Amino acid sequence: MASTAPSTRARVHALLRYSDTSHASRRWRSVHLFVVGVGLLAIAISSTDGLPNWLTDLLTIAVIGVAMVFTAEYGMRLWSAPESPRFGGLSDGMARLRWAVSANGVTCLLAALPLFVITLGSMHADNEHAPVICILWVLGLTRHAPAMGTLARVISNERATLTSVAVIFVMVLIVAATAVHLMERNGQPKLFGTLPDALWWAVVTLTTTGYGDVVPLTVGGRMIGSVVMVSGILVLALMTGILATGFAEEERRREYLRVWDQVTRVPLFADLGTVTLSEIVGKLRVRHYPPRIVVVRRGEPGDSMFFISEGEVEVRLPRGGIALGQGAFFGEMALLDRLPRSATVVTTGPATLLVLYASDFYEIASHIPALVEAVEREARRRRAENQGDAAKAEAT
Repeated sequence: MASTAPSTRARVHALLRYSDTSHASRRWRSVHLFVVGVGLLAIAISSTDGLPNWLTDLLTIAVIGVAMVFTAEYGMRLWSAPESPRFGGLSDGMARLRWAVSANGVTCLLAALPLFVITLGSMHADNEHAPVICILWVLGLTRHAPAMGTLARVISNERATLTSVAVIFVMVLIVAATAVHLMERNGQPKLFGTLPDALWWAVVTLTTTGYGDVVPLTVGGRMIGSVVMVSGILVLALMTGILATGFAEEERRREYLRVWDQVTRVPLFADLGTVTLSEIVGKLRVRHYPPRIVVVRRGEPGDSMFFISEGEVEVRLPRGGIALGQGAFFGEMALLDRLPRSATVVTTGPATLLVLYASDFYEIASHIPALVEAVEREARRRRAENQGDAAKAEAT
């Protein structure tokens, strides 16, 4: 029993890991989102007045059920925490403690907290303070947004530029508030009589919100307001451009590392040098396919070839099917001969494929002849095999 426990714990950890691309993990994430939606909907409906008792009881059961799911999730995450690479080298107890006090652990604990609150009778699903539960459960949605980590890295990478923009924002804010205070304090002492009042107007105007509750009336005040509104658009546009550029660069880096990881799993690329690999990585595209999905269909134009990084596919030919596993490739014959595809290829399970389009293939051919030679050699072998099978079929 002791020998099977680590493998079971590792499987549970992989299932609950949000970066895992397996079918079971994706299904768990779908169930998790559904449970969160049910819980939020139950809390929202329970806040309505005049509901019949049976519906209130049903909503309470739904809320408790959702909280039980989150409690079970917390227990499984706590139990499988030692499998995380972040806690390598730590004892099981220390790894679980480190996870429990992490942001992810605290968020999971807060999501499970309503079960104990409702069970102890401190709060009911229709209690006026029950909407607080929505906040606790919505926090868990951040784990479904991997871009949150990307945003943190973008802000960290662009912190110097963003700080400069923030300083400009504060400068414009203070100058505008001071100027409009001097212009309007005599005519509208209740609205612009103090700098904090003027700062409220400056913030609303600079962010282009414009509530309309505070409006300058003098010519000078309106001129200042016009300049502030235009400045707000420019500052926000500048900040948006910085973040958008940072996001694009971060996504390119992530995609490059993701493709590199998949490329190293294909034996055909294993013997290539780092420089050659870096050139190939820039041309390949990662595609994830669920089971029983047609990747290419017979008769379609052969505009790309595929390398199998993970999983298996079935090549369906008129004479029968051929299974291809990790490290194999297909689609090269149609690409080299520039003819329609001669077979239909279907995934037999979850598969990760690397796609190389025709234009990129011929560009690589001029730089990496060894790779193209290996592809052509396999294509000749398969072509000869197909011709031999066809000859046997005619003879019979």
